[in-house]
Amino acid sequence: MDKRVYLFTVVSFVVGMVELIIGGQLDLVAADLHVSLGQAGLLITIFSLVYAISAPILLIATAKMERKKLILLSLCVFFIGNLLSALSPTYSVLMLARIISAISGSLLIVLCVTTASAIVSVQYRARAIGIVFMGVSGSLVLGVPIGLALGNAFNWRAPFIFIAILTILSMVGVYFFMGKFPPKPAISISAQLQTLKNRKIFFAQLTTFLFMAGHLTLYGYLTPFLKSELGLSAGSVSIVYLIFGIAAVSGGGIGGYLSDRIGTKKTILSVIIAFAISLFILPYTTFSLPIFLGVMFIWSMLSWAMTPALQSYLIEASPETADIQQSLNNSALHLGIAFGSMVGGIIIERSSVELNPTIGGVFVLIALCSAALSMKRKRKTATEIHYSKAQ
Repeated sequence: MDKRVYLFTVVSFVVGMVELIIGGQLDLVAADLHVSLGQAGLLITIFSLVYAISAPILLIATAKMERKKLILLSLCVFFIGNLLSALSPTYSVLMLARIISAISGSLLIVLCVTTASAIVSVQYRARAIGIVFMGVSGSLVLGVPIGLALGNAFNWRAPFIFIAILTILSMVGVYFFMGKFPPKPAISISAQLQTLKNRKIFFAQLTTFLFMAGHLTLYGYLTPFLKSELGLSAGSVSIVYLIFGIAAVSGGGIGGYLSDRIGTKKTILSVIIAFAISLFILPYTTFSLPIFLGVMFIWSMLSWAMTPALQSYLIEASPETADIQQSLNNSALHLGIAFGSMVGGIIIERSSVELNPTIGGVFVLIALCSAALSMKRKRKTATEIHYSKAQ
């Protein structure tokens, strides 16, 4: 397999870090910019929302541009967005910087996936796409603990400076090691959305959206939850996030293993049920840190255990549109992050962060219903039954 695929994995990791890197330090951002926790949480929401919407649009708009040039240009804009985030004097400027980062970042991820799949032979295409998405999932999991560690050591602006430096290194890598690639014909948005007419596909994508919404309702505000419900210090919170990251990364491997052993459908349903239970139980474990950490480890591990199973299920359900489904699933995932972080902020503003896990668990239960609908067998019509008997 072409080793340049790993270059795209590095780029996807750097880009993915920006989305949730601010999540662990919302209280620091809120205090510095004189806004509420809910308003600070909107910085995650707006990034994820813009990211999900702009990716397919920009891919079509830039369809005629040479890929290396487009990636370098996108990295340049991404660098500006993160530098502006680090220097933002006000909440409004930071919000604008997040939008710039989301627009350029969304295009970069799609370019990494499509280019990686184009430079390898057919038998390695699925593996190449999976390796690039490992960078995305790894960044979403590790972005918060990295950002929290830098934020506590310096301030909340430090993580953005760190990402800006990594972006420059990525630009150097792309410039020297990536050759020129001709534009790849883009699939229209309408053609992509047409695939959602398939009931299995639609409810599978909806499952991703609802699952991530339930997860982010709590995860987006885990720092205030840990500080208010368990009374943890900033240093202790950093350790908790590190444990969460380790568990989540291992969860991806466990999800893939279970998919191979018991099948994608059983894995998806089992993970969703266990994930919902862990969310509902979590608020009742805060009296004991060891018990809380044990349940949290399961919750974090399950948070990414469904991803490989669901992606495999989408390929099984519609192998002829596998590339489109991966793109749509990425959008569904980020829309779920946006919606969940928005709901979590509303709960904190109007009630208490103590309710976030329970509300998140409700969304996950709805995701279970969506998954079941996707997997439900379509009833045969009388004509189809008669035809099958005749055969």
